[in-house]
Amino acid sequence: MSARQADSLGGRAAVVGIGATAFSKDSGRSELALAAEAVRAALADAGLTPADVDGMVTFTMDTSPEITVAQATGIGELSFFSRVHYGGGAACATVQQAALAVASGLAEVVVCYRAFNERSGRRFGAGVQRREPSAEGVALGWALPFGLLTPASWVAMAARRYLHTYGLEPEVFGHVAVTARRHAATNPAAHFHGRPITLADHAASRWIAEPLRLLDCCQETDGGQALVVTSVERARTLRHPPAVIAAAAQGAGRAQEQMTSFYRDDLTGLPEMGVVARQLWRTSGLGPGDIDVGVVYDHFTPFVLTQLEEFGFCPPGEGAAFVASGALPLNTHGGQLGEAYLHGMNGVAEAVRQLRGTAVNQVAGARHALVTAGTGVPTSGLILRADG
Repeated sequence: MSARQADSLGGRAAVVGIGATAFSKDSGRSELALAAEAVRAALADAGLTPADVDGMVTFTMDTSPEITVAQATGIGELSFFSRVHYGGGAACATVQQAALAVASGLAEVVVCYRAFNERSGRRFGAGVQRREPSAEGVALGWALPFGLLTPASWVAMAARRYLHTYGLEPEVFGHVAVTARRHAATNPAAHFHGRPITLADHAASRWIAEPLRLLDCCQETDGGQALVVTSVERARTLRHPPAVIAAAAQGAGRAQEQMTSFYRDDLTGLPEMGVVARQLWRTSGLGPGDIDVGVVYDHFTPFVLTQLEEFGFCPPGEGAAFVASGALPLNTHGGQLGEAYLHGMNGVAEAVRQLRGTAVNQVAGARHALVTAGTGVPTSGLILRADG
């Protein structure tokens, strides 16, 4: 277990702009066009121009390099540019990287973005195909020959152990799906706008990889999302109330692999998110009772439960009951199950809206928002707070 102390990043930067494309199943446009549209929208939301930007952060998986997006959007000289690895685990880490650059003086205004045609182009749900040889790919070699070819099948292994350990049935995962789709139903930007589901709908959906059903799995989405980060001092002069970055953290656990950490002593938790949780609580000085809204990465429903348990919102094995209780407003935009799968970047945007007071499903008086990134991989998280 890490013995690290609280870090000094909290409170030194803020998210001041959010922008997105429409979320669709077939954008009909290049990923560069999606990235450029999202970046322009985020800058306009912040009341800034491309000339103000001197830093950019994205994912290693993004096909639109920082310098190409800068050129496409009219951004000039860059003093900082960075990429974060591990797919959806990078979502909150892009904001952390931006905040580090701002706090250290490497850049003044940093744009974080993610854009892909994940439905009409490359589909992660299609499984591992034509993978280039790599050191990290060796771990997959112990699972792929036996039929574990897709993210759903990898998560299903841990989900089955979770159910066995706590004496639960797959229906408990339905509480996460129903909550997400209830919020998506009232969100005009969500793919599943107007289409809530019931626990019975969840239980009747077809198996994907037991114990995961169709309604336990996130969408495949075409689209882009961008965020703008600057100093808290500058943020206070801009268009919207800032969403201050109270804490940001990355985490990888012992015996960490990408989605196939099956040789740990215990498969019922997410140690990488435990690392993130401890650092977020240490740095922010907050605890579960201080969080007003949770935006918890929901690529698959079981890992929402284990994330809530790692953060201490409830004891191990009681995540489903906690979600069902409604004690914490959860994924109020619909999440990746209901709004769109943008590798978690749309979740950061929802947290910003909640703190501004402009969310479709607004939580009254929201002051602190927890955001998490992809699980099963090295991951990241944020606590954002309202200013003042």
